[in-house]
Amino acid sequence: MSSALFTAVVHLEDDLYVAECPEVGTVSQGRTVEDAVANLKEATEAYLEEFPLPRTSRPLLTTFEAVYG
Repeated sequence: MSSALFTAVVHLEDDLYVAECPEVGTVSQGRTVEDAVANLKEATEAYLEEFPLPRTSRPLLTTFEAVYG
């Protein structure tokens, strides 16, 4: 059994929180942020059971500012 740390990107869409894991591509939702992330964890674990990740380095997550208008 393996373990890895993943990122959850969460945003509000209508009345539900949508959580997305950019490293794997899984997406889930919930009525609260906590529910959305818990559902994403479950979806990601199920996905990884079927499609294990290759051994690679962890991606770097950063932010940047874009000026527009």
